[in-house]
This record gives sequence, structure tokens and C-alpha cells, in this order.
Amino acid sequence: MRANVINEIMSTERDYIKHLKDICEGYIKQCRKRTDMFTEEQLRTIFSNIDELYRFQKKFLKALEKKYNKEQPHLSEIGSCFLENQTDFQIYSEYCNNHPNACVQLSRLMKMKKYVFFFEACRLLQKMIDISLDGFLLTPVQKICKYPLQLAELLKYTNPQHRDYKDVEAALNAMKNVARLINERKRRLENIDKIAQWQSSIEDWEGEDVLSRSSDLIFSGDLTKISQPQAKGQQRMFFLFDHQLVFCKKDLLRRDILYYKGRLDMDQMEVVDVEDGKDKDLNVTVKNALKLISPDGAEIHLLCAKKPELKQRWLRAFADERLQVRHDRDTGFSITDVQKKQAMQNVSKHPPAGKPKVVTRPYYDLLLRQKSSALPQQVIVLAEPKRRNFWHNIGRLTPFKK
Repeated sequence: MRANVINEIMSTERDYIKHLKDICEGYIKQCRKRTDMFTEEQLRTIFSNIDELYRFQKKFLKALEKKYNKEQPHLSEIGSCFLENQTDFQIYSEYCNNHPNACVQLSRLMKMKKYVFFFEACRLLQKMIDISLDGFLLTPVQKICKYPLQLAELLKYTNPQHRDYKDVEAALNAMKNVARLINERKRRLENIDKIAQWQSSIEDWEGEDVLSRSSDLIFSGDLTKISQPQAKGQQRMFFLFDHQLVFCKKDLLRRDILYYKGRLDMDQMEVVDVEDGKDKDLNVTVKNALKLISPDGAEIHLLCAKKPELKQRWLRAFADERLQVRHDRDTGFSITDVQKKQAMQNVSKHPPAGKPKVVTRPYYDLLLRQKSSALPQQVIVLAEPKRRNFWHNIGRLTPFKK
């Protein structure tokens, strides 16, 4: 059984390489010759970084073949190949995130007969099987989803005493982490449109866009803010994003309308838990409070929650924000200027109807529910292509649905 699983991994890997080669040479090469039909921007949207995937997968296959035991496949030790390349597999994130855009672009072109005929001619010239281009382009998405399933199957038939057991076990966790990372990046990219929409609904907005530094809403809620020099309490609605804390004032009559009042740079603030009683810095008596202090101590803000459990929830949220920032730095996650610009343009094309702009609590709650959804479940969704939760067409017929 272990030999069968190993042979299937090797076989599907070789088939996949041929598939990527056919797309690169059969489609992209021919498209580049037709500058009258395609711009480079269109080709980048349709094919994304598939040429980069092709180069990486060729290197990966060579690594697998070095570890493959032809005479006795069950003795092959391929777990280390996945471990050594786990960082490189993250290039699939760009491809998966772009895939919906590729489908939209392709759908537009396929409404014109000349493109239908052209893509069909490309397929026939390359002697590819009878599947449409959007079916071929789905395969890399399915491939990265299939690795955890293949490794789980391999682990199942690997004896704990086998020399490859520990590496296969670690490889399975590594590929689940890759799937988790891809899924998280997809969620973050989908969130930037919602954040742009949120910002457009805030009255009297000042300064740079939230998206210039942030891409995730960590937590939000009401707090009483006490700051120097007046030390007077103000009720504000706070929105904690990665890198910054935005606070707004509610309209006195229409509580669902928010006015921008300021923001704090969380990269320059230390969060301190404050005991109930008199605060020595601002000389006020507080309850359920925490403090934000700048490195030089010149800027101090006291934030008071209504209940002790809300204070604890905010302390966890501030800790989560720092973890998020470190994780993004370690994994190299960032939103491109083009993506930020596009998100803001999308909002300007569809501004909220009428004045005043209205933001309802359910919208904030929607963002919070997205953030608090269990990540392990997302990994399962991504790793099981037959489910409809991730991309509805992930289970469509393609050469490698098996």
C-alpha cells in the first residue's frame, strides 16, 4: 500500500509538470505573439505566476526522483522533499488569490468568438485533452489542496519504525500550514474591499487611508477614552486594525453614524494593564482600564471598558494585533499598492446611496465573525476540494480531479 501511494505521488507529479508545460508553451507562448489580442496586463491576470509554479515544480520533481526507489518504492524517503521546499510552496498563494480574477477576465474574452477559436487552436496545436482553458487553470489550485491529502494517505501506510515516518509526519503538518497560510491570505485580500467600504462610510475622515498600513480588523467596540491634558472621559467607538487603532464618535441622534476622531500608531504604543483605583499618570480614578503609552511616555491614553470581561477581551485583542504584525513580517505578507488602489476605486464606483452615510452594527459584527472563525476548519475546507466553501468551482472536471 505504501508503494502504491508513493507511485501515485510520483505519477501525478509528472502529469502535473506536463500540464504546466502545456499551459506555458501551448497558451502563454502563443498569446504573447498576438499583441493585437492580448496586453501583458491581461496575460498576467489570466495566467498569474503559473510560469513561476512551473519552474518550481520541475525543481521539486527532481528532488522527489532523487529520493524515489524504483526497485522498492515502499522504501522511498520523500518526506524531506516537502520539508525542504515548504517555503517555496507559498508561491501558490499569489496564484490562488488571483484565480477568481483570471476567471472573470477569461469569461469576458470568451464572449468573443475570435478568442474562443484562438484558445481552441492553442489546445489542438499542443495536443492537450479536450478541456477548456478555465478548467486547466483550476488545476494548480486543486494541486496545492491535494498535497495534505496525499501525505495523510502516505502517513497512514508508513510504519512508525520506517526511516521516512517522522519526515512524512512533519511534511503533512508543513503542507497543512501552507494551506492555512494561503487560505488566510485569501481572507485578508477579500477583507480589504470591506475595509475600504467601512472607511468610506465614516464621516469627516482625515489623513491617510486605513489600507495604507493595515489589512485586517482585529477587534472593535465601545470604550471610554481618557487622555492628557484634560483627563476628561469621552465615549468612543474603537476599531483595532493591524498597526493602528482608529476611534470614532457616534452621532447623538443617529447612533449608527460615525465621525472620525483620530487614530493611534500601535507600532509606537505599549499596552499596560491598569488596576482599579486612582491612576498616578492622569490623576483620575478608573475601573476596568488599560493604558496605551508611547515609548518616551509623552503620550498616555487610558481606555476604560464597561465590564471586566470586556477589558480582558481588549487585552487579548491588543496581543493578537502584535502577533499578527509579527506573523505578517515573518511570512512576508503584504498588500500591494495596486490592490489597495483597486479596493478604494471599487468603493468610489459604488458609493453609499444618499447622505448621511449609514453604518450598522451588523457590518462590524460581520467582520469580527470572519476574524474569529476557527483557522483549523479553514485548512480542512482548503484541503478538501470537493467542498463548496472555498471556491464553488474547485470540484469541476479537470485532468487531475482524481
